[in-house]
Amino acid sequence: MKVKDPVCMMDVDTETATITSEYEGQTYYFCAPGCKREFDRNPAKYIHGDDTLGSHPAEAGGGGGNP
Repeated sequence: MKVKDPVCMMDVDTETATITSEYEGQTYYFCAPGCKREFDRNPAKYIHGDDTLGSHPAEAGGGGGNP
């Protein structure tokens, strides 16, 4: 099943994803370690909405992207 990475909004396949976080009893899937780190710093920002969603941390100097 495809879901959206809550940080950069990229599609992530839940069957093959290896980068995840648990928050409030739900599993969130990420395209890259940088997106997971960003989410883990402030999950509520990504769960409850923010104007900056859809920006990949690698593009903003946040160290995202593929390892």
